[in-house]
Amino acid sequence: MAGILEIRNLKVFYGVHEAVCGVDMDIAEGTITAIIGSNGAGKTTIINAISGMVKRQGEILYNGKPLSDKANRIVKDGIIQVPEGRKIFAGLTVEENLLAGAYTVKDRKEINRLLEEQYALFPRLGERKKQDAGTLSGGEQQMLAICRGLMGKPRILMLDEPSLGLAPVVVNEVFRNIVRIRDEGITVILVEQNAKKSLGICDRAYVIETGRVVLSGTGSEMLNNPEVAAAYLGSERN
Repeated sequence: MAGILEIRNLKVFYGVHEAVCGVDMDIAEGTITAIIGSNGAGKTTIINAISGMVKRQGEILYNGKPLSDKANRIVKDGIIQVPEGRKIFAGLTVEENLLAGAYTVKDRKEINRLLEEQYALFPRLGERKKQDAGTLSGGEQQMLAICRGLMGKPRILMLDEPSLGLAPVVVNEVFRNIVRIRDEGITVILVEQNAKKSLGICDRAYVIETGRVVLSGTGSEMLNNPEVAAAYLGSERN
């Protein structure tokens, strides 16, 4: 599998505080890469740096070329982030939220095709497409946030805590669909506190502590790693 994103010596500072401390990562095309760690470890800051949402130092290569540091350019190039907390637009319908995600797509036929893809991925969104998005359940809002990201035709989709606050049965559905998204050829970067679920579906994982990569390997290697089990898997629900 070809590398689509290469991260070298990535650093992010908030004032004098170094939040990300020389991180190296290789993201293979068509895979799920999980970034796990405790609250405040720097997981979200890493993907915010990729997205151009925070100022960064170091090198990020996208398809072998330096990645822009401009957020709008990064989205146009096919790297899209689905933020923590969903951040859907209440007051707009489900379909209007999806159309907002397709603002870089100019062809109406292509937009209609993308809408149908999202309704096939999460049929409940199709059933509720004229409903105010603010009245959806938490799980439905998370599905909508993911599909809004997919409307931009990403090559890389970055998901920040997609299981946060969801019931276990809904978490299972979300993770099944993350695998489906990967299987359709979209590269996924998954930031999650639910380490057990993440490691169960990912191709590769990085463990972040205080802004540094302390462990990396395949999902199965991390699941069977005693250090990871002790730190992140002991008290989690299936």
